[in-house]
Amino acid sequence: MKGGKKPTDPLQFVSTITDATCALADVHYSRHMSLRVKPLDAWNLIKAGSVLVVDVRGLEEWATGHLPGARAVPLDQLRANPAAVLPRKGVIFVCAGGVRSETAARLAEQHGITDVYSITGGTQSWIKAGLPIATELSVAV
Repeated sequence: MKGGKKPTDPLQFVSTITDATCALADVHYSRHMSLRVKPLDAWNLIKAGSVLVVDVRGLEEWATGHLPGARAVPLDQLRANPAAVLPRKGVIFVCAGGVRSETAARLAEQHGITDVYSITGGTQSWIKAGLPIATELSVAV
C-alpha cells in the first residue's frame, strides 16, 4: 500500500489514499459485511430455507403486505434487544425501500450475526419484480 504499512490483521483493510479527490472513497472493512441482494436472489435464499426473513417496517406498514413467512420486528424493537429476536446465522432484512434494512443488517453484524442480507429496494423492488406478497396478520410476532 502506498504511503502506509500493511495492517497486522489480514481481514482488516484501511485505505491510505491521500489524493483529496478520493479521500471520501476510503474504505474500512473489518471481518463481516452484510450483502445487498436483489429481490430474485433473496427469493431463492428464502425458498432454500437458509435465512430467516425479518421485516423491520412498522406494524402498520407490515400489515399492508409483506414477504411470505416474514417476521415483523420493527427497527426500534430490533435496536432494543437484537439477540432476543435474531438467530446467530442467516437473516435477511427487508423494509419499504432498503434504508432501514441496511441499518438492521449493520446492527445484526455488530451483535455477531453472520450471513446477513438486506434486500435492495425493499418491498417496493420485491413487488416490482412480481414476487409474492402476503397480507395475513397471523404470522406477526
